[in-house]
Amino acid sequence: MTAPRLIIPMGDPAGIGAEVTLKALGQGTPFQGQPCSITLVGDRQLWQDTHQQLLNQGQIAADPGNFPILHQPLPSPIHPGHPSAASGAASFAALAVAIDETLQGKADAIVTAPIAKSAWKMAGHLYPGQTEVLGQRAGVENVGMLFVARSPHTGWQLRTLLATTHIPLAQVPQTLTPALMTQKLDLLLQCLHQDFGLRHPRLAIAGLNPHSGEEGQLGREEQDWLRPWLGQMAQRHPQAHLEGPVPPDTLWVQPGRAWWEPGQEGHDGYLALYHDQGLIPVKLLAFDRAVNTSIGLPFVRTSPDHGTAFDIAGQGKASPSSMEAAIALALDLVHQRRSTSP
Repeated sequence: MTAPRLIIPMGDPAGIGAEVTLKALGQGTPFQGQPCSITLVGDRQLWQDTHQQLLNQGQIAADPGNFPILHQPLPSPIHPGHPSAASGAASFAALAVAIDETLQGKADAIVTAPIAKSAWKMAGHLYPGQTEVLGQRAGVENVGMLFVARSPHTGWQLRTLLATTHIPLAQVPQTLTPALMTQKLDLLLQCLHQDFGLRHPRLAIAGLNPHSGEEGQLGREEQDWLRPWLGQMAQRHPQAHLEGPVPPDTLWVQPGRAWWEPGQEGHDGYLALYHDQGLIPVKLLAFDRAVNTSIGLPFVRTSPDHGTAFDIAGQGKASPSSMEAAIALALDLVHQRRSTSP
């Protein structure tokens, strides 16, 4: 069996994507002795200039000349820390190349460096994020954003799926429906089996309102449809143990204990109902270790759980920890998928 093949598009060239990628590859820690091949996508000169700058600062960074580079020239000069239509066009083009290569069977996984949605918009690419582009180009409608992090203190792994993602908070109650929740729950269970080898997972599903509505006193969604829906899902998925709707303020107590205290165990997965409900605790516990993985795709895709950090771009200050974790998780998921494939 061939070694996993990873492809890494550069992200927004005005951000920290090339920096954290070369730092992560230079450390070697993501691979843990596992053989793999890496292909970079983006402007060759940008990769080389970033490497030279890091060397001048006395930092450890991989030489991009040691990897195949699918050259995508910048449409115009880019200045670190200053997103533009040109940087948005360049990051979108690099992602598109990475997706095409993967769909053609030339790579097993994509590890995406951070992009700026505002720069994509300036370039005329009106997508909420990379997950939506990945799903559209792969011909998949039901995709999700799963955030994964392993505790350095206990080894326990936190896995959080968002039912809704980049929409205004005011739209969340109208967007959440039993049909959408069923899609996301099915997606999470499929992922836990396919990518993590969990056949009988324990899942916690968040409530929407304070105290999960307190019997309808603080909101009706739990009473009107969330609890009945959960009863139906328990019958539909007898192999899984489903708990909920758990009050959002107490949902994250046990994961916090499992993260910090040996011997404590959390659930195998968490289904949060909106962006900040899921990501505030993830980033509080694991800001420099969390990985965003798009689930429901025919290939593996991971990404650091941070943005372009334009405020420190070009200064050599960015931590590669999340990119290291994204590469390591991509390798693990490729191996897991291969072990469970027919």
